[in-house]
Amino acid sequence: MSDKTDDLAISLFGELFMADQLARNRISKALPKGMELSHFSVLNHLARLNEERTPAQLARAFHVTRGAMTNTLTKLEWAGHIHIRPDWDDARQKFVAISPAGRAARDAAVASVSPLIAEVVTALGAERVRAVLPVLRELRLRLENDEA
Repeated sequence: MSDKTDDLAISLFGELFMADQLARNRISKALPKGMELSHFSVLNHLARLNEERTPAQLARAFHVTRGAMTNTLTKLEWAGHIHIRPDWDDARQKFVAISPAGRAARDAAVASVSPLIAEVVTALGAERVRAVLPVLRELRLRLENDEA
């Protein structure tokens, strides 16, 4: 790679890292009291899928360790936001589903962060956001494939 390509790559990832950090901080502050970004992410994922997942599947989906996912799931279960049940065919495995209280908590979180996200899209312009999404999506897919 040339020095110019290296500089471009460093600039791209620097901007991505800073935007990620700023977005996470902003969204975390807007979430309902007691809800962490990891909790919201899992609840949102389960709500969109509308079907059970194993802890291992969730850990893979979020690119975290099984231990980290277990910690998040324990907190969500304690809050009554998810139900964890054994697999009736394989006692070593469990299934996770969002509870009605979890769906309500997720909906409240979406309502609290949506204005922030919409404000950013409005400020940047919907067309510019639509134009950059395919590039960001392809970048994510390449990074996911490199990880596998």
